Amino acid sequence: MTQDQVAGRHIFVDLGRLTLEMRFQAGGRMTFTVVEGGDLVPNGHTETVDITSAEIRPEVFLTSWKEESGATITHLEDFERGRVHSRITLPDGTPLALTGTIEVLG
Repeated sequence: MTQDQVAGRHIFVDLGRLTLEMRFQAGGRMTFTVVEGGDLVPNGHTETVDITSAEIRPEVFLTSWKEESGATITHLEDFERGRVHSRITLPDGTPLALTGTIEVLG
């Protein structure tokens, strides 16, 4: 599946200390809105980023992007099992590993 084949998906990601909505668009773009940022990101922060996404197997994707802050994010999104594994490198170089749930909203 190409990046454009995930276009139109709207998902909710719950990583415990961080929850967000993600909307995938054509052309390898994604807009995310932070619902609850914990101590990581302000609530309500919205940003559109360029993504790289590859289908690992049906309904499992490896997606990565870089944010304006300089943070880099890689998600292993398993839509079949409703799980997401997130690896984040904060702008100061601090690595984070978060695991949670993923729900398709549309």
